[in-house]
Parts: sequence; C-alpha cells; structure tokens
Amino acid sequence: MNSELQRFKAEFFKALAHPLRIRILEVLADGVKSVNEIQAVLGSEGSAVSQQLSILRSKNIVQGQKEGNRVLYSLRDPMIVDLLTIAKQIFSNHLIDTISMLDEFSEAASDKTERQPDG
Repeated sequence: MNSELQRFKAEFFKALAHPLRIRILEVLADGVKSVNEIQAVLGSEGSAVSQQLSILRSKNIVQGQKEGNRVLYSLRDPMIVDLLTIAKQIFSNHLIDTISMLDEFSEAASDKTERQPDG
C-alpha cells in the first residue's frame, strides 16, 4: 500500500510539470466539468485541454465519465485537492527561495561592481 501511494505521489508531481495541467486540476477542484467548460474557464484551446486531460487520465489523477455525447471530468480522489495545495505551496516556496538567491547574487554583483576602481 505504501509503495502504491509513493508511486501515485511521484506521478502526481510529474503531472504538475505543465502549467495547464495545474490549472485544469484547479478547475476540477470546483467540481465535475466537460472539456468545453474547462476550456471556457481557462480560455485555452480545446485540443490543448483535451491533450492535458488525457495525460492526467493516464496518470490516474482525473477520471472521465461519458454522459450523453460528452465526457465529464472529475478528480479521481478528493485528496488530490490537498496534494495540489501542498504542491503549489512547495512550488511557491521554491520560487521565493530562487528569487531570494537571485536578489543576493544581484546585490553581491552590485557590491563588487561598486568596489572596482575606475580605469
């Protein structure tokens, strides 16, 4: 069971490598949606949304259920909302750390430039 959970978490974080997938998961966190509804919320092309949904389905993160002539998508498990929140926090912290390091590098470079004698 633990190894299955580890595999799922690894696949989940790999799936978040594409910004559109993150946005799709955020839309699906609000409930069941069709491709057209997701597309309307995101302002993205239907083919791009369909392609990313296909990837999310292959990783068992979202599921589709046929209703009439359309497919409705939902998160496979409500816990995915919690994982998404955690992932966004990790990404946000990483971004903050990266910006902080760049600021420090920029300050160090600026200090070095100011200390150089004029030629």
